Amino acid sequence: MRSEIEVDRAVEQYSDMIKRICLYHLKNAADTEDVFQTVFLKYLLYEGSFEGPEHEKAWLIRVTLNACKDYLKSFFRHSALPLEELAEEAASIPPKQTEVLDAVLALPAKYKDAIYLHYYEGYSAGEISRILGKKENTVYSLLSRGRTMLKDVLGGDL
Repeated sequence: MRSEIEVDRAVEQYSDMIKRICLYHLKNAADTEDVFQTVFLKYLLYEGSFEGPEHEKAWLIRVTLNACKDYLKSFFRHSALPLEELAEEAASIPPKQTEVLDAVLALPAKYKDAIYLHYYEGYSAGEISRILGKKENTVYSLLSRGRTMLKDVLGGDL
């Protein structure tokens, strides 16, 4: 692990370059900040040595490019909406649907996540199993139990 002095020096020396690379690839300031922090965390934790300043700079560029690619490939970046934002958008939902949304958001987390990903984001059980790190049959069970809970709360057929 690198010392605080080394990291401070690297941040001061390379921060503009790293931010430019990130901004060029990600085209978003918030995402740039996330990847920027990731790059310097990797630098802090890197235990290898550099042959010189050019090697260090090349390493940081490569790590930045890879971190940007990883971020762009990340599954959640493409189409997921945080549940907190969904709750904030509840005001724009027609009143009949608000009751259903409130019931979904009131479910225990494991059911809420599966129900939300399936019905609101349109993911299949297989995709949800990869997202949540659970077996596909477990996802089917979570969906079934979640629907049963919603049926009990809302009454009627879903």
